[in-house]
Amino acid sequence: MRPYACPNCSRPLHFEVRVCPSCAFTLGYDPQSDQFLFLGDGTTHWIDSAGAQHEVVTCGNNNDYAVCNWLVPTNGATPLCLACRHNRTIPDLTGPTVPERWAKIEAAKRRLFHTLLHLNLPIETQAEAEAKGTQPGLTFDFLYDPEGERTGTVQITTGHEDGLITLNLIEADDVERERMRTRLGEPYRTILGHFRHEVGHYYWSRLIEGTGEVENFRKVFGDERISYEDAMKQHYGEGGSGWSTDFVSSYATMHPWEDFAETFAHLMHIIDALATIGGFGMRITDWPGREQMSQMTLDPYHADTAQLIAEWGPFAFAENAINRSMGQADLYPFHLSDVIVGKLDYINRLLQRAGRGEIAQRVNPPLAA
Repeated sequence: MRPYACPNCSRPLHFEVRVCPSCAFTLGYDPQSDQFLFLGDGTTHWIDSAGAQHEVVTCGNNNDYAVCNWLVPTNGATPLCLACRHNRTIPDLTGPTVPERWAKIEAAKRRLFHTLLHLNLPIETQAEAEAKGTQPGLTFDFLYDPEGERTGTVQITTGHEDGLITLNLIEADDVERERMRTRLGEPYRTILGHFRHEVGHYYWSRLIEGTGEVENFRKVFGDERISYEDAMKQHYGEGGSGWSTDFVSSYATMHPWEDFAETFAHLMHIIDALATIGGFGMRITDWPGREQMSQMTLDPYHADTAQLIAEWGPFAFAENAINRSMGQADLYPFHLSDVIVGKLDYINRLLQRAGRGEIAQRVNPPLAA
């Protein structure tokens, strides 16, 4: 995402900030105006281009638990912000380090929602989806797994089903998450990555499942009607299903659903990283083997895939080169083959249409999750 500035001293702010580290102003992010605002007594306002004033207050989850820095309109139907209102279950906060880990999860979720809002994607709550007839709605369960943490064998599975995303709180434990990443041979494992993957499943259900779009999906990703259980057994069985340059990850090879979700998450990574790079005004103007780099102004939220990849490739290489100069592993350990780019392009075009309100109507009852 682009960098934000303190409304008082103009210092660049990280998206999670609640107090400006320079001038000590208390701040909150307003998603409707897309800016940080100064909070005096917890209430503030902003004025739109038509001169209308909009009063906003701190999110209820900030008031009750101090885990959110977003603002909500005073005349809204709920005291919770656009991100927090999708929570169905929050974790048992009496567990050790649970409040801190829940705060990490909510911070990652707000970054997810920032991208979804800028893509103008439908993000109805369950109640809103029921009222509109646009099932499923998007809902979250964040669950503490004391037995899994005690034994090392998780009892709560992180995943998606019919609009409900469940996240095991153990994923916010840096040590445990790295242990799982190493055991599974993953190039990276982050809370934000989990959110982007699972919300990819949600948008498959929301935009493709039970609609005429499913045939276009199958041409790119394969037939999702194959047995998921059999595919999972094969993937985790002896020898696994392998990996090839046709997939963004090993996990993507397991089943067309997972291929879509992994590729969706990858597209979100690229879009958000490019928005951040562009927000700082960074350009690569000198590139070995090219006489001149493009100087186009890129809006990654609305760019076509060819533009995204042309801009991302040099930056990804540069990021890896910088990491290596610091003795670190590659920040972006991936290669985008033509097949993967084709999958990214399918999802990018699907999301661009959804952002314009061009969503395929359901023609069949939704398939069982």
